[in-house]
Amino acid sequence: MKKYKKYLYTGAIVAVAVIVVFLKYWDYVTNPWTRNGQVRAQVIQITPRVSGPIVKLPIKDNELVKASDLLFEIDPRTFEASLEQARARLDETGDNYQALVQQVEAAKAKVDVSRAAVAQAKSSIKKIESEIEKDKAEYERQEELLPRKATSQKAVDRAKASYDISVEQRKTAVAGLAKAQASLIESEANLAEAKANLGAAGDANALIRKARANLRQAELNLEFTQVRAPVDGYVTNLDLRLGSQAVANQPALALVDVNSFWVDGFFKETSIGNIRQGDNAVVTLMTYPGTPLKGYVDSLGWGIAQQDGSTGFELLPNISPTFEWIRLAQRVPVRIHLTNVPDEIELRVGTTCSVLVKTGTSDSEKEKRPVAAPRALQ
Repeated sequence: MKKYKKYLYTGAIVAVAVIVVFLKYWDYVTNPWTRNGQVRAQVIQITPRVSGPIVKLPIKDNELVKASDLLFEIDPRTFEASLEQARARLDETGDNYQALVQQVEAAKAKVDVSRAAVAQAKSSIKKIESEIEKDKAEYERQEELLPRKATSQKAVDRAKASYDISVEQRKTAVAGLAKAQASLIESEANLAEAKANLGAAGDANALIRKARANLRQAELNLEFTQVRAPVDGYVTNLDLRLGSQAVANQPALALVDVNSFWVDGFFKETSIGNIRQGDNAVVTLMTYPGTPLKGYVDSLGWGIAQQDGSTGFELLPNISPTFEWIRLAQRVPVRIHLTNVPDEIELRVGTTCSVLVKTGTSDSEKEKRPVAAPRALQ
């Protein structure tokens, strides 16, 4: 009897072990798990917009800074001088603009005077032509009366002299009209030139707009001498020193955005078939193995780099001639959004972790939630 009990106990233990192993295997198959996980975050390269020596450096490496905190300041004296020059140029441009406006007004006045002179000359010619008609008629009448002894030769001569004077006056008036018309043409040309030199009026004037744009650029350059944090983050890889030269458009340091941490889990391609966006996930950091973190699948990667197939000689694909008998599954990145991070947990970019995805636990709200994006720079 004791012998049978011994076999019974042994069989029970084996059965329990088989069940436990089967459940563990089934859990592994249905709930993918990987040790190949990494903590990630948005790393912002802090790049100055202007060049110059650094005169203020209030931060330290690995220090936490808040958005808009001063990271470093570039010597502003050169840019302050440029700002004063831009202001002076704007004032000078305004004075030049007013001078051009006065030139236009003076040219307009000359055009008005010339037009009045032309109108007066035309009026004089018309009046003189009327006098010529009268004098001509009188002269012809006197000539008709002379053969009949109805007038004297002196009267005829006076009528002819008056007629001749009117004709000469007309010639003089015509010459004056031509001179006035020439003066009008010249005045109108001067007005057109003055208007061309002035350009558009008021705020639309190109010279004023250019001067104001230069002033705004100078103000921005002076503002750019103070480089501030765009987000809350940790200063990383600080290699600046007081007096060192900051170069425009060259990264000076890095800032890890504290509000952008996520986890990338690299799962075998054989395991991602059941993973869906929104599935619950458990992340265990190697730094804190006793404190699992909750999260959910934010997205699944759509591509990985291929070792074979790159372009080779004569634009033909470059394929390795070897073939491994053991086919290794490729790793596909799965992005995990962390939902609760205790205050005592400090996330660090690049640290490793394990990731467990509980398949079939997604809900519509998490599936519709947009993928986390870095905070926009202010």
